Amino acid sequence: MRILRSPGGCPWDIEQTHKSIRNDFLEEAYEAVEGIDRDDPVILREELGDVLLQVVFHSDISEEAGEFDIDDVITDLCKKLIIRHPHVFSDDSRYSGVTSSEQVLSNWNDIKKQTKGQSSEKLELQGVSRALPSLYRGQKIAKKLRKADHGIEEPVGEKLAEYEKEAGIGSLGALLLSVCASADRNGINAEESLYKAIEDKINEIG
Repeated sequence: MRILRSPGGCPWDIEQTHKSIRNDFLEEAYEAVEGIDRDDPVILREELGDVLLQVVFHSDISEEAGEFDIDDVITDLCKKLIIRHPHVFSDDSRYSGVTSSEQVLSNWNDIKKQTKGQSSEKLELQGVSRALPSLYRGQKIAKKLRKADHGIEEPVGEKLAEYEKEAGIGSLGALLLSVCASADRNGINAEESLYKAIEDKINEIG
């Protein structure tokens, strides 16, 4: 990548910025997920390489700007893994009895909130990435609200009636958020459910 972006390298690579290749990163990640969905190791191997290319690409752009390099990215990741796995890497007695995945996830989330300074419910909700697909983000928000006893309780039927009475971006959004909350309460993945419904509809067509 350094060769490609150096003088005499590739004109296209030299011109790129974080923002210009933003959507490329998303596309490559989704293509890697498709390899997982298809249970196809050949596709997954290739697409993981493309995801790694994006990590290298962004790191090189930031290195040129004097911000950070690929070593910093990997070092930060290693530190994060150590900090969030105290039951493995620490002698802290508070974590010595961790024996289940549920305990691991609970500790992970608690440590994440501490290290990211998420001292309030609002800050924790704002920590859910805005770049996530909206159904996925909506369900993550609904799950966090439910765990904090602030669940989204509006029945889907009521929201559907409101939307049918006056269709608009606001009423449709409220309906979809209510659907996300319902999916969370019932242990259903909203994003995967819509994905499956779309695939089923396509397969119905001869």
